[in-house]
Amino acid sequence: MVRAEGIQIKSVSLAAAEKGYEISMDSEIMLNETLEQALEKGIVLYFVAKFSLFDARWYKLNEEVARSKFVVGLRYYALTRQYHLNHPVFSQSYSSLNEALQALGRIRDLPLTVRSEMKPDADYVASVRVWLDLTRMPKPFQVETIGSSQWDLSSDKLEWHMKLPTPGEPVQIKGH
Repeated sequence: MVRAEGIQIKSVSLAAAEKGYEISMDSEIMLNETLEQALEKGIVLYFVAKFSLFDARWYKLNEEVARSKFVVGLRYYALTRQYHLNHPVFSQSYSSLNEALQALGRIRDLPLTVRSEMKPDADYVASVRVWLDLTRMPKPFQVETIGSSQWDLSSDKLEWHMKLPTPGEPVQIKGH
């Protein structure tokens, strides 16, 4: 059986909210056999989704004006045979890996942290990426992961030019 593995961003939405802006994103996450075995051995896999908004003016090159970062741990409990997603805001259990990965790939209403003034009529470059954070793994596994493609799980970086959304009209981008 041939399986696709990796992370593919399907869609991203930035919407004006009561207090600023919120990100929603759908991704498809597929683990390879090595990562599934690590989960079954009790290793927690940490996934990071990061959205950044940069000023698009040439003299403000790479000035990040806003960002949002979401970190979730995925763990398997052999005793209960359940997969568990853990984040500081929520915690949820699932009976199958597929259900847990679907929930992991669905991010809703994540607030955007503004770092400098944002103007509705200004041009911005948005960037989003999802990856497995190997730096949060136990040290012995970090050594094992060096140079191994079996531990490299990341989406492509998705970038686009945009203006800020207005209330009721979110900016929506389809992945590839």
